[in-house]
Amino acid sequence: MIDAGKLTEEFGSLVFNDKVMRERLPKDIYKAVHKTIEKGTHLELDVANCVAATMKEWAIENGATHFTHWFQPMTGLTAEKHDSFISPLDDGRIIMEFSGKELVKGEPDASSFPSGGLRATFEARGYTAWDPSSPAFIKDGSLYIPTAFCSYGGEALDKKTPLLRSMEALSNEAVKMLHLLGYEDVNRVNTTIGSEQEYFLIDKDFYKQRKDLLFTGRTLIGAPATKGQEMEDHYFGVIKPKVSAYMHDLDEELWKLGIPAKTKHNEVAPSQHELAPVFETANIAVDHNQLTMEVMKKVADKHNYACLLHEKPFEGINGSGKHNNWSICTDTGMNLLDPGKNPGENIPFLVFLMSVIAAVDEYAPILRLSVASAGNDHRLGGNEAPPAIISIFVGDELAEVLKGVEEGAAYKSQGKVQMAMGATVLPHFTKDNTDRNRTSPFAFTGNKFEFRMPGSSVSVANANIVLNTAVAEEVAKLYEKLSSYSGDELKEKVMEILKETLAEHKRVLFNGNGYTDEWVEEAAKRGLPNLKSLPDAMPYWISDESIELFTRHGIFTKEEIHSRYEILLENYSKSIHIEALTMQEMVRKDLTEGIIAYEKDLSKEILQKREAIEGAACTLETGILKSLDDASAKMCSALKTLADDTKEAEKKVEALETASYYQSTVLKDMEELRKYADEAEALIPDKYLSYPTYGQMLFSLR
Repeated sequence: MIDAGKLTEEFGSLVFNDKVMRERLPKDIYKAVHKTIEKGTHLELDVANCVAATMKEWAIENGATHFTHWFQPMTGLTAEKHDSFISPLDDGRIIMEFSGKELVKGEPDASSFPSGGLRATFEARGYTAWDPSSPAFIKDGSLYIPTAFCSYGGEALDKKTPLLRSMEALSNEAVKMLHLLGYEDVNRVNTTIGSEQEYFLIDKDFYKQRKDLLFTGRTLIGAPATKGQEMEDHYFGVIKPKVSAYMHDLDEELWKLGIPAKTKHNEVAPSQHELAPVFETANIAVDHNQLTMEVMKKVADKHNYACLLHEKPFEGINGSGKHNNWSICTDTGMNLLDPGKNPGENIPFLVFLMSVIAAVDEYAPILRLSVASAGNDHRLGGNEAPPAIISIFVGDELAEVLKGVEEGAAYKSQGKVQMAMGATVLPHFTKDNTDRNRTSPFAFTGNKFEFRMPGSSVSVANANIVLNTAVAEEVAKLYEKLSSYSGDELKEKVMEILKETLAEHKRVLFNGNGYTDEWVEEAAKRGLPNLKSLPDAMPYWISDESIELFTRHGIFTKEEIHSRYEILLENYSKSIHIEALTMQEMVRKDLTEGIIAYEKDLSKEILQKREAIEGAACTLETGILKSLDDASAKMCSALKTLADDTKEAEKKVEALETASYYQSTVLKDMEELRKYADEAEALIPDKYLSYPTYGQMLFSLR
């Protein structure tokens, strides 16, 4: 347990961070590394050798015996291959070695990871390359070195590489714009992220008894418990002692790894919780979120919990998301999305605000695709999740600011509003300049945008790659229109161009309730896309517009775009295929066994009762038996339909056709089967089921 008084010493104690480098590296080497991190310059091998030697000594002092290049392939998970520091000597002894070459480059098998056709099976060579901007750390006795992953031909096979490219693209365009606006001291712009992470905790023993949770991460059958989340008593409720102990240990493990875990609380659904970190540079934030998910599961295991990160592990209650709080900051400390005291006159703010609005409107289909998955498609549009239609909430004050832009009259801020709650003992405090809209997919929240659509289990890299690139494109468009102007003429022209941009893209602005049918109708009238599933959105990914966007900014090559197209569709189809097979097995074996056993015992009870009581009607028993028989018959028919259609899906070859068939046919078959399976399960006493029920899983935590 970390002593609260020593927390500042323990935080980041397992991280080879700037403080460690400054203390241990020679000054010239430290400056070279710092220059690489801050300005993206190339790192020479002699510098890498010195860093490697220092890093090895530090790692060994902290108990590490191995090192690994830690990367993020297109599996959606992280990958690692561990090598020891030992190097044998001729006399049978060993020495501990780690060279600059080993630090900067590794060589995993590129053909064994998803490549979407970029690599044939026999083309095995691939490379991992050290990312010095994300600090190395120690976990489980190994030195973890964050790296990018590419093929032998240099094509990106991971999520880190295009994320770094997108950050650089946005920085380049933003710096040009800021220099034009007179901020010539700005040399770099960074995107920052705070990724809120929602998750469920259930008893590990229950988890092990559920094939669906083990194989797919979500429950495929299960009658609802008699209580769900309707009492709204779990959200921000008192954290149960054992859960609190888990959260405490989780915080400590994350803090040692330099992950700034800040907020923890109960979420809306029973057994659902949330962890939120402090904002970090996008690249580091993505790495930390991947690491957070790993640590969450590891710590849960120690507490005899299973941590569920699927977007919709339980039907009928809230799913889990990963809200992506995104902002843009300069290296001089200016937040470009901070309205300031007079937002109507804050030209940099208005320029970047309008760029974001245009980007979200123009590239909504690929932004939607960036959060699409078999799991997240179940969540979007339900309960606390935003709808699949992408719109932007700006709040009342910004709505007035934009109205001023549209009408050519600068909005004058009314200043901070004091909140008075009617009791003199309560303090007065200032009201935020905007409310929060939980139904909005993309909401302005004071000095940042909260992209609420990403799912809880996926890397947020995809969403930020698209967002960074789209905003970079819109900033570049504005720069092109403004670059020939200066002085007062530039200021006048800026407002004119912003007015034109707003008129073109204001259809995406919506401050109302995104859950209503009226909004769906209104969005359709506005021409906003409603892409409900990954197959619906996939054609936009390989459209000419998308390819031109990503290739122009150097984020993806055309080949990399098509490879991701194949990978996303294949993963989607495989996920649903595994779910369909698992569901069939659970219904055919586990649930059917319980039905038969209960029907047998119930029939026996009826016979015994009629023998004991002449003329006994056995109305209750025969009613249950009849209902169970009816549900079983329908379940049997639905099971056969699902089995037949799953086999039909296996015959399909073309990627989009296959994914569309799984979405339109197999998923609907599963919904139909579940309806009757859950109806049958609700009639059976728990003791006849070989797996735990919703009530047991969701309300068993202490």
